[in-house]
Amino acid sequence: MASSPRIRSVAVLGAGTMGSQIAAHAANAGARVLLLDVTEAAARGGLERARGLKPDPFFSPDAVRLIRTGGFDRDLEQLGAADWIVEAVIEQVEAKRRLAERVDAVRRPGSIVSSNTSGIPLASIAEGRSVDFRRHWLGTHFFNPPRYLHLLELVPTADTDPEVVNRLARFADLSLGKGVVVAKDAPGFIANRIGLLGLIEAIRALEAGEYTVEEIDAMTGPAIGRPKSATFRTADVVGLDVIGHVADSLAGQLADESERRAFRLPPLASDLIARGWIGEKAGRGFYRREGSEILALDPASMSYRPRQAVRLPALEAAASIADPRARLRALFLGRDRVGALLRRTLGATLLHAARVAPEIAHSIDDVDRAMRWGYGWELGPFETWDAIGIREVLDATEADAAPPLAADRLKSGRNTFRDGRLPPAGAGLQLLASAKARRRIVRENPGASLLDLGDGVLAVEFHSKMNTIGGDAVEMLHAGLAEAAANHQALVIGSEAPDFSAGANLLLLLLEAQEGHWDEIDRMVRAFQAATQAVRYAEVPVIVCPAGLTLGGACEIALHSDRVQAAAEAYMGLVETGVGLIPAGGGTKEMLARSVEGRRLSPQADLLSLVQPAFETIAFARVSSSAHDARRLGYLRPTDVVTMNRDRLIADAKALALERVREGYRTPLPPSGIAVGGESLRAALQLGIHLARRAGRISDHDALVAGALAHVMAGGSLPHAAAVGESYLLDLEREAFLRLAGEPKTLDRIRHTLKTGKPLRN
Repeated sequence: MASSPRIRSVAVLGAGTMGSQIAAHAANAGARVLLLDVTEAAARGGLERARGLKPDPFFSPDAVRLIRTGGFDRDLEQLGAADWIVEAVIEQVEAKRRLAERVDAVRRPGSIVSSNTSGIPLASIAEGRSVDFRRHWLGTHFFNPPRYLHLLELVPTADTDPEVVNRLARFADLSLGKGVVVAKDAPGFIANRIGLLGLIEAIRALEAGEYTVEEIDAMTGPAIGRPKSATFRTADVVGLDVIGHVADSLAGQLADESERRAFRLPPLASDLIARGWIGEKAGRGFYRREGSEILALDPASMSYRPRQAVRLPALEAAASIADPRARLRALFLGRDRVGALLRRTLGATLLHAARVAPEIAHSIDDVDRAMRWGYGWELGPFETWDAIGIREVLDATEADAAPPLAADRLKSGRNTFRDGRLPPAGAGLQLLASAKARRRIVRENPGASLLDLGDGVLAVEFHSKMNTIGGDAVEMLHAGLAEAAANHQALVIGSEAPDFSAGANLLLLLLEAQEGHWDEIDRMVRAFQAATQAVRYAEVPVIVCPAGLTLGGACEIALHSDRVQAAAEAYMGLVETGVGLIPAGGGTKEMLARSVEGRRLSPQADLLSLVQPAFETIAFARVSSSAHDARRLGYLRPTDVVTMNRDRLIADAKALALERVREGYRTPLPPSGIAVGGESLRAALQLGIHLARRAGRISDHDALVAGALAHVMAGGSLPHAAAVGESYLLDLEREAFLRLAGEPKTLDRIRHTLKTGKPLRN
């Protein structure tokens, strides 16, 4: 059986906020994109607005070159060249129907056509269209912003060819990096049908004067496994006008009167919309920024006041509970104000999810994945039911009747919906979690674990707080290299946490520096240098998997790998200068070596043009905005690979490792010499530092740190250009690091970063 044709070209109809960002992400995936609006000028304007959005919808500025713009008035015939046509115009069924009719007249038979509607029934939009159109028609509900939110709901109709769903699901998974959930063509689909109800209940609680904006956000954010933006900050970002439109649309489509009432906006929300206080884009919503201060809404007076500190003992007590399931259970069942709010909002959501799941989804697994991927929940609704217990939820919410799904489980003698955890969405997804579930843990300590991935591939997984790298992680790195060399074919270093690693353990460094334990710091740096060098010269191929934050020492580990398999959203950077240090785990050496690779050396060699970009990348602590940007900054090489779907990262790394084995991997030889520029290069770099200081771009301490970096990258005190060995540069790195670690302003920077998470410019 022939495989389905690949999707190489995408047309997006509508250059509004969503349409332009869908076009941007299709370009991120390497597709050729045609972006159309009513006129070419409107499409071009929408694309320009997208280029100015923060966070950036593009992986790199170059991606925009894959997008052409045009107008419905003159360019609709060009849709005949598109493999996939995405409609993203105004949420009005008649407007969508009229456009679908025009598309049907010009599209190529076999091309996929979809709508980005957030809730309009898909079958109603396609009424009257040709048979081929309806066979290739479905919903593709992206979540805003499309680049960053993992969920894509695919919504086929009764007429949609299943192979069309499979073809688009494969493209969305592998090329767009999406977590795909197939939803039923029911009002609101899955995520909005469930997620909106809790928000509306929270607004009602605020309106009643029972809680403040700050209290509700404190109770409905990270404490219960939700994003930091919690309830009202999220509403401000999304926009109350958008929320109101989705709620009204839902209420208008639902047959059950009690459910329609549940989705009607409270008067407070309607009042805010009428005033134009719809959120961030209007400058005010539930919060308002006034200069550097953020004010909160006082619903009683409809005015803004300074934010108030939240003092809720239950939240403070729960902060010590590491297990998110146990923490959520304790808060939900608590007989206090926190428990009361959660039973009102989260409790209503849980009951609602259990009632409507059969109508909107093909399984409870799909419901949980939709809420995890689309709304950023750590635990989906049915995972939450299981964390608390079905009987406990029903008793705590004083439900009149158990939803049929819950009642059936209780009748079977079970108090949970699943007998285990939510399984991975498919083969090759969440490979580390699967290995742990199969008890394939070879060895572990508090900082890291060794996991057997099968097929002769071993993995090192970091799992300290923020996956910071300390002695335990370094020990396990060495153990992993030894175990892989003895009993396996390859080693993968990665994590399925949001961030690969925030870098070295700064607290440990600060404590040793404050005590003047310079020998201990020297030992720590030598140990880490030895670890990165061991990665470089391993007996088996080592594949490192940066994803999310990959900073400092974590970036240095990646730089020394045989290959990098990076998640598309990898934010890589050598950020040590931000805390008054320089990279000393081989990072400075490696960036220098890459910049001069292949350069033939002579005593008169001018290396400035080659070295300066790497010097500035380190000196300014530049962090990539994506894996594609990491390639531009020099953190990734041409041979390194990018995975679009984060959940496939470890599986892709395993496949790459086995490919390297088949290719006949051999331990690389150390370079015969790395070119350094000597005194002339150091002087040129130092001149740039001096000019930047005089211009006020950097502080005195920045200049001191940059000078130390220049000293290393020029090769120390050599009078002229020369070729030096890796160990020579590693010694220079370590010496500079130790000198800077003794500077009071460096210690001030480290303290400030540990306290605030932000750099200090002193």
